[in-house]
This record gives sequence, structure tokens and C-alpha cells, in this order.
Amino acid sequence: MNAPLPQDVRDAADTSAIVQLVLAERECRDLGRWVRMRECFHPDSVVRISWFHGSGPDFVERSIDMARREVRATHRLGPVAVRLNGERAVASLAATIDIPGTLDGVGVCLSSHARFLYRVERRDGVWRLSSFEAFYLRDELHPQLPGQAVPVTPEDVAGFRPSYRMLSLLLTRQGYVVNHELPGIDRPETVDAMCREVYGWAGLEP
Repeated sequence: MNAPLPQDVRDAADTSAIVQLVLAERECRDLGRWVRMRECFHPDSVVRISWFHGSGPDFVERSIDMARREVRATHRLGPVAVRLNGERAVASLAATIDIPGTLDGVGVCLSSHARFLYRVERRDGVWRLSSFEAFYLRDELHPQLPGQAVPVTPEDVAGFRPSYRMLSLLLTRQGYVVNHELPGIDRPETVDAMCREVYGWAGLEP
């Protein structure tokens, strides 16, 4: 009879599986691998980000629509930190979201810096995502061609939050409705509340 694996070995295997799950979800989002992306989410999962609030499966459908509209967001990801507690876990990572676009005929590239939080749950022996959420740090807008001026004035972004104002501007110009009450470091209490909610779901302290 085989002896059970030590707990630290099982934890390492679970951590590796969760890291690969998180990376697979973002890779599929960037490369348009929609079937595999959908498989990363539990059916009752929740996604709450700048331009979308709804279920994981619906998020995939809206991502497909975004790609059809030629809004091509890609993601630069930092290392994934995982904290386990039985059948639940939280994964956290820093990310930069790059979105090309056009403002008044000038090609621009937005870079939005955020931290992603994933709630992950094992059901029937399989880890899948129960939520995907983010809090926002800062962003910047650059011309695609060096030397061009980005046609943005202080008045253009006066009504947007400092932690994601350029993201808000670009998405609004592209026809999306942006939630202006998202967690961001310009409102530290919102970040604290979000972290307590997400980690508390897994029975963990932030």
C-alpha cells in the first residue's frame, strides 16, 4: 500500500496547478483561445473589472465581442503568489494591461498597472476560478509613433479617477461604460475592503 504524500508535497502540487490555471486564463484571453478560457471558470464565478461585472462565462463572451471590435488588450504579468486553505485559495499578481487605440486620429497605447486577485476553488478534484477582480494603481498613455503628441487635455480626464483615468478615457471613447467606484490606491479603503473580502472568502487574513 502506498503511503500518502506529505502535506508540503500536496501543497506544492496544488500551488503549481493554481499558478498554471491563472496563467492559462490570461494567455487564453490574449490569444483568443476562448474554449479553454471558458474552462478556467466555474459556471457561478464572478468577474469585476473596469469594463465588466458579471459571471466568468459571460466575461468570456464579452471578451470575444471586444476582440471582434478590434480592442486588442494584452497583459504583462508578474509572479503569481498563491495562498492555500483546504479546497480554496487566493492567487495574486501584479499586471500591466496594454491596450492600443486611436484618439482624434493619433495612434496611442495605454498601459494600466493593476493587481489581480483570483479566488480559486477545487470542486470534484479540479481547481477552477471562482472570481477574477482587480484594484488599480496608475496608468499612462503613449503615442504609438515617437514624437507625436497625445491629444489629451487635463479637462478630458478631469472626471476620472487618478488610479485608472487614462483607462477610463480610452474605454469610454471606445464605447464602454466604466465603473468609477472600483478599488484603487487613490481610495485605499476600497483596496483594504476588497482584500478582506477576497481573502476572507478563503478563510485567510489579507
